[in-house]
Amino acid sequence: MCGKYAELADSYVSVNEALKHAGGACDARVQIEWIETEVFENDPSNCSILSDFDGILVPGGFGARATEGKIAALEYAREHDLPTLGICFGFQLAVVEFSRHLGMNDANSTEIDPHTPYPVIDLMPEQRAINSKGATMRLGAHEIRLIPSTMANLLYGRDVISERHRHRYEVQHDYIERIVNGGGVFSGRSIDGTRMEIFELPSKYYYMGTQFHGEFKSRPGKPSPPYYGLIKAALDKKLGRPRPEFAPVIQARV
Repeated sequence: MCGKYAELADSYVSVNEALKHAGGACDARVQIEWIETEVFENDPSNCSILSDFDGILVPGGFGARATEGKIAALEYAREHDLPTLGICFGFQLAVVEFSRHLGMNDANSTEIDPHTPYPVIDLMPEQRAINSKGATMRLGAHEIRLIPSTMANLLYGRDVISERHRHRYEVQHDYIERIVNGGGVFSGRSIDGTRMEIFELPSKYYYMGTQFHGEFKSRPGKPSPPYYGLIKAALDKKLGRPRPEFAPVIQARV
């Protein structure tokens, strides 16, 4: 778990439980270790410690602290084909990291760098006039349309899903074509097609990011499909198996 609240493990309690649910579905025990990504920010060569792990997860969060460390972890995972899952802010930073890989130097989220030359992640238009922070984010369940035959579609086993959200920023439309032409896939989009919800790198064993929080609907015996995908891929890769052909995992509906 590559985050910024590693010393406060309870900050990720729902993520931890979702990983355990996924482990149960794979008949495997998941051992979670928390890494404070500031150690990568101070010295990117420290990312080599990730070679000891079977998969990484970059969770949500806010603010600039340790953000470059998360991006360094995502870069290491992509370059070394380490099964990876990014959640919410982790999804956004996966898009940032891949954009930099495609030559968009200093790409970033405007939440972190308002003056980035490549604002691949930007504030949602309807958020621009909001001054009070409170419960003003994009919250609650929203429907998502999945692209057929993608990892997300195979994991969910359906074309339309509903997942819960909590965010203000999103993928900026001006960069979608460039990211897709570079090999990225936005396998899940809002029903009207305006919001990117799931990001995949099909060339990798398992590399996925979700704008939503799948852990909010994960239950014992009914794990969140993206979490299940991460654990199954990590297990299969550890055992030297071919890239998994995912069967649907039915998610609990609440």
